[in-house]
Amino acid sequence: MDFDGDGEEFSRRVQVRFITKLQPPFKVPSTSIAIPSNLTRMGLSAIVNNLLLAVFLFIYNSRVWLVYAQLDLDEEKILEIEYVKAVAPRREEDPSLHDEWVSAVDGSNPGFILTGCYDGLGRIWKSAGLCSHVLEGHGAAVTSVSIIKPKGLEGSTDIRVATASKDKTVRLWKVDVEGSSDHSTKVRAYKILPGHSASVQSVAAQPSGDMVCSGSWDCRINLWQTNELDKGGDLVSIKKRKKGNGDEETQLQGESVSTLVGHTQCVSSVVWPHNDTIYSASWDHSIRRWDVDMGKDSLNMFCGKVINCLDVGGESSSLIAAGGSDPILRIWDPRKPGSLAPIFQFSSHTSWISACKWHDKSWFHLVSASYDGKVMLWDLRTAWPLAVIESHKDKVLCADWWRGDSVVSGGADSKLLISSDISVQ
Repeated sequence: MDFDGDGEEFSRRVQVRFITKLQPPFKVPSTSIAIPSNLTRMGLSAIVNNLLLAVFLFIYNSRVWLVYAQLDLDEEKILEIEYVKAVAPRREEDPSLHDEWVSAVDGSNPGFILTGCYDGLGRIWKSAGLCSHVLEGHGAAVTSVSIIKPKGLEGSTDIRVATASKDKTVRLWKVDVEGSSDHSTKVRAYKILPGHSASVQSVAAQPSGDMVCSGSWDCRINLWQTNELDKGGDLVSIKKRKKGNGDEETQLQGESVSTLVGHTQCVSSVVWPHNDTIYSASWDHSIRRWDVDMGKDSLNMFCGKVINCLDVGGESSSLIAAGGSDPILRIWDPRKPGSLAPIFQFSSHTSWISACKWHDKSWFHLVSASYDGKVMLWDLRTAWPLAVIESHKDKVLCADWWRGDSVVSGGADSKLLISSDISVQ
């Protein structure tokens, strides 16, 4: 059997025992065996595949075991090597074509995918190639999208979403996602939020659904109410336009209820993981955590690089993942006192990182996208990507998880791609 080892070092052997948290029939005997000391991951897989006929990823001391020669080995010591199922997309859906670059995607609702495009339109996709709704109204490229998920209305078919654009506005939309039609239904925003003085780069919804926040090239973060009526004093005007059937359609215009000031360059990304806490990333090389009630930052981390993307998740939804103007995906744990250094740094990309997103059901898994045209799946317990998706033909601008076992991504090739049947454990 070819174990993918170097013949010159083949004579040196170490004792190993394979262990796993997988259930039968994916367990091998617990007895130790002697193997060549320079086997790569593929060589290890060959050993287990001989018994299980499956593909596995191997972990030693919380790192992928790629080459034994890199480790401090003791021939008399029995090394325990944990193996898990390799995470890799099993199926690539047909691409969903757009007219321009796909700049934003949100897969947080299992019933549909929301995308934003450089043609100024938002789109809702029920499945690959099936666009059910087109969101019309922005005067420039859509840069960010967010599905609003108010508590108590999880089962409603009327979904609200937010979009941000280079036209300096945020727009709120209401969509009946269960409405059936032979063609895409055109939707206009029910509320326009025009308070920024420069391109709006990112939008995120409060978990309660009561507000959204937006980050802009004007260095500010604005908070907006999502209600349709003037309950909080944010309404500044009402626009009415004639529809094709003669009826009038109303569009509200609102002003921000609060502004968070502190960043000195473009606010490139905002996330709102808890009702009272917002995180932001900026081209000023900083990541900040904001107290919504106080309107002040409670954490200011200097990262040394322009930051393009940000997400909060992982263990206890407390870890910060970010990517920017280098190929390194960085992870911080702000709960650790005395140090703001990253606890993990993953460097398999070869260009700027444009998106990162935690899996909402796993403490360990996240996805990243890059201008190198690749989407990578990561496990914090390993040092290398679990899988690399190379289906895009140009820069990848956005990525997210969908339905727990799929990754959705969009890019400069004008395609929304769905990579499905991904096993995350």
